[in-house]
Amino acid sequence: MRYLMMSKTPADGYQPDENLYVEMGKFIEELTASGVLLATGGLDTNPVQLTSRDGEITVTDGPFAEAKEAVGGFALIEVRSKEEAIELGRRFLKITGDGESVIQQVFGP
Repeated sequence: MRYLMMSKTPADGYQPDENLYVEMGKFIEELTASGVLLATGGLDTNPVQLTSRDGEITVTDGPFAEAKEAVGGFALIEVRSKEEAIELGRRFLKITGDGESVIQQVFGP
């Protein structure tokens, strides 16, 4: 089962300390070595939003003023169960501290 884990970051310019990078590096190495981690990366803080309404597609450049948080990074993992994905999410948040993470199952090939 594959899951997409997305971490939300505050839009106020939060800058993590050096210890976070060290601990996150260890966590990523562990998941990579075990074969669980398929992909990971950070995301641009200036997204583009596409909206379709009545056949008309509108493109809006970010950042979006109404957003207090934005998805700042992701990890694509392959695990045996939803519970295992949640446990990895818990470990991630213990490293990053306060924040929010969203986990969604990925379907398809």
